[in-house]
This record gives sequence, C-alpha cells and structure tokens, in this order.
Amino acid sequence: MNDVDHQAQSVALFRYGLIGDLVQLKPGSAGLYARIREKAAAEHTIPGTTRTRVAAETIRDWLKRYRRGGFDALLPRRRADRGRPRAIPAPVAELLCSLKEQKPALSVRLLIREARATGQVPPELPLPPSTVHRLFAGAGLMAKQPDQPSHQDRRRFAFAEAGELWTSDVMHGPAVIVGERVRRKSYLIAFLDDATRVVPYCAFALAENTQAFLPVFKQALIRRGLPARLYVDNGANFRSHHLALVCAKLGVALIHARPYQPQGKGKLERWFRTVRAQLLPSLTSADTASLEALNRRLWAWTEGEYHHCPHRGLEGETPLERWAQSAAHVRYLEPGLDLDALFLFEVKRRVQKDRTVSLNGVVYEVDAALVGETVTLRFDPHAPPGRPVQVVHGERPMPPAKPLDAYANCFVKRNRPSHTLETDTPPPEPPRSRLALRDLNRRTHEHGADNDNSGGHNHEERG
Repeated sequence: MNDVDHQAQSVALFRYGLIGDLVQLKPGSAGLYARIREKAAAEHTIPGTTRTRVAAETIRDWLKRYRRGGFDALLPRRRADRGRPRAIPAPVAELLCSLKEQKPALSVRLLIREARATGQVPPELPLPPSTVHRLFAGAGLMAKQPDQPSHQDRRRFAFAEAGELWTSDVMHGPAVIVGERVRRKSYLIAFLDDATRVVPYCAFALAENTQAFLPVFKQALIRRGLPARLYVDNGANFRSHHLALVCAKLGVALIHARPYQPQGKGKLERWFRTVRAQLLPSLTSADTASLEALNRRLWAWTEGEYHHCPHRGLEGETPLERWAQSAAHVRYLEPGLDLDALFLFEVKRRVQKDRTVSLNGVVYEVDAALVGETVTLRFDPHAPPGRPVQVVHGERPMPPAKPLDAYANCFVKRNRPSHTLETDTPPPEPPRSRLALRDLNRRTHEHGADNDNSGGHNHEERG
C-alpha cells in the first residue's frame, strides 16, 4: 500500500472513529445531535492536518455518507495538493508514537534520534521537536506517568445488552511443545462480552501480533455475532491498520484504552485471574504436548465449566443464562458476507520481468500483462504455503498468482505476450534419479542411431 492510499485510509478511519458509536443509532434518535455537539466541542488528533476541531455539520455529513455507502464513502476525495509532502507523514507519525509508547521516559529529541536510526524516516524530512511534541500531546502520550498521583473520576460501568461492548486482551500462557521437542511460550488471546461475561472465543497462540489476533477475532464473530464496540489495549497488535479496516467495514467501533490506564479492562483481567487459578494448575503434560491440545483443553473448560458457573457480578446467574436473556439485539453476520475475504492480508509487490513476485519466501507467477506493474497480493497468512494468492491491479481483480513451476515453463510457448499461455502437449514427467536420466540418454542415443541407419538403407535402396 503506497503512502497516498495509507493516508486516505487513515483519514477514513479517523472519521469512522468519530462516528462509530453513532452508527448504531437510528436517524433522529433522542440525544443524537447532543452527542454530535459534544464531539464537535472536543479536541481531536486529525490525520494530515494541525486542526483539532471538527464542525458538527461535518460530523453529521460523515454519518450520512457512512449510512449510504459504508466505509468507502468516508474516504477523502482527491485533493488538489495530492502528492505534496505533509509535515509528518502518517508512517513516520506512527513510528514516533510507537517509540514513545515503548520508551515514555525518553525526551522528544532522543525519540527523534531513535526514529531516524531505524532507517524508516527519510533523511530529508525535517522533524522539529515542537511539531513532534504536538503530535505526542494530540495522541495523549504526554500525560502524567503512572507513579504520579491522578484524581481522574473512575466509575464502575456495565452494559445492559449482549453485544454492546466486547473487551479483548492478551495473557502470557504456559510453554507448549512445537514440533518434536521445542518448547515455546504461548499467549492467550481472549474476548469477553461486558454485559453477560460470556467469552465469545479465546485461544492460545505462539505470538501476540496481528496475524495471531485476527483469526481469534474471526472465530468470535462467527460464534457470537458482531459487537457494537470493541475495547482493546494500545499494543501493536491492537493498533494495526488491518484491524482498524476490518472493524470499520463491519461497523464495529474500535476503542483503544488510554496509555497507563488498564482499569477499563477489569472484567477481562478478572477472567484471566480465574484462568490462572482454575485452568492452568490443572494442565497435564498431555495438554501442553501441542498447541492444538492446549486449545482443546481451554475451550472444554470455558464451555463446560466457566459458562455454566454462577457469577457474582451477574447476581448469581451464569454467563449463558444472562446471554439468553439479553441477546435479542445481537447483530449476526449476513449470510452473503464473505468473511474470509474481509480478513485477508494485503501487501504490495512489483512484478519482475520474468512475471514473478515473492511472498513469504515463496515465488509466485502472475499474468504476463502485469510485468513491471505494482500489484496487491491478498492472502491468508495461516494458509498452507503454495496455495494460489489473489491478485488485484488498481481496483480490478486479476487471475490468481500460482506457485512457480520452473520445469513446466520449459514446455510453454512464449509467442503470446498476454493473458493466457498455452501449451500443445503436457510436459513430460521429470527424471527422478540419476539412473533414470542415464537410461533416458541411452534410449535417445539408440533411437537416433536407428534413424541414421534406416535413412542409409533407404538411400541404398533408392540408389
């Protein structure tokens, strides 16, 4: 994805983040315009500009456009100054904010120095400390450190209906055996419905990145429908561009917790404590023999014990009982929705002169008409290597990319420059051993000698 497309999506995501909690309200609902005025009176960090306010009329216009055309309707129209450099490009701003979150004690100048040391900042791009400071302040990264006293008003909250709010986070899990004897640390990725304490889905993974998080999120959606809001932490996996796009296209408001304020995820942290106290001590060596065995044990405990246990926070009811009482308004996936396609990852690749591209160490072959062009590859990172990959050029889908078969290409005609390369006869099976190759050469030589001899006899007979 080039910088222009990324900037446009960042603007659309900001607009959706501003109206995400209003999308579920019907037009003309009581209190709708009051909430719009509150958003207009607040300050925001707007991508691509130093402005911090958005007019109420603009917010209403964005809400109407989203209801008519979905997420794509929020993409900004082509600017007259498109292609000109901004003060701080979005990728550089994300890098700076990520470094600030990792090392909050460093000064602004030291963070700028570390950002340039990564090689991801163009050398000619100026980064004035005052501009970077405003970027951090707008992102809420210049707040007080956690050891300083805070008098913020915090109150216990609980939603009334199932699906109004899901909370998600990651817990460090036990070591599992991967392969034959290698033991690796696992991470428990979980979702919790705030109103019912039901766990839509949870699973152990070998990483806590976006590629590990999205499949768990996908299974939660299939099992328990679409939440109105998803409340997550500020980790890199939750700040990913792909997660924001998925939530925006599904109509889910993605909410990030403020830095150094984990109190909003107290219910999920309490569930993690239950996992540590009840599940982890009962694990056997057979349960940790593989990641699949560990997840089977986890889900058996969740569905067989936790969901059927009376909960003190639910006035003695079980999570499943509370879900049955309050799940009437849960939005379930549309029958025609291609959820697999929605969760596909995307990368940009330039097609080489031999019509190949590389993805995760595998060389793929694309249409010959795409040589020299930049294409978008859409793929499932968890699919077995070697499967065909979707190819998009501009906005147009192209024939899928297939793993390169260099031996088969020896028998393909190359007199056609475009879409379909055909061959008259299928390629022969390649020799499987040196002995077979020697036998093939011997039979070819004898066949050639026979032809020479037969030719000589015919010549003598004609003579």
